[in-house]
Amino acid sequence: MDDQVKKPVSPLKTCPICGKPQSEATRPFCSSRCRDVDLNRWLKGSYVIPGRDDDVDDVE
Repeated sequence: MDDQVKKPVSPLKTCPICGKPQSEATRPFCSSRCRDVDLNRWLKGSYVIPGRDDDVDDVE
């Protein structure tokens, strides 16, 4: 019997910034450049989760 556990082969995933194949060293990105682009987007506030505009407090 083989003592090594075989992992199932997963499909090649792509970088969320440019679409190139991911690199193991910078996963989930393909390069440090794409990783830095993503960080810059977070710091500038480009990634925003929309919230409700109403300021109603549910205090009873």
